[in-house]
Amino acid sequence: MKTNVQFVHTDSKMSAEQLVQRKLDKLENKYDWIISADVMFREEKSTNGNGKTCAIELSLPGPKIHASSNSDSFEAAAAETVKDIEKQLKKRKAEMQSH
Repeated sequence: MKTNVQFVHTDSKMSAEQLVQRKLDKLENKYDWIISADVMFREEKSTNGNGKTCAIELSLPGPKIHASSNSDSFEAAAAETVKDIEKQLKKRKAEMQSH
């Protein structure tokens, strides 16, 4: 799987990039039909302190899967986003098996 990681309006953080890469590798081992992943980390000014966003879009057979989350750190946002992606992948796999 090809993974493209971008940092928008912020400096790149290796810890966040490595965390998301490690989690996506686990998903790739479990769901071998994932083609590629686009990951975007973005920092926005926020009054509630949750200004760090992680968005992930996976290319697969059929429609793409997209999820994003907002947290106080890139690592927490990435973990939450990967959790949401995994739920969608489980649902997609169940749909594929029923056809």
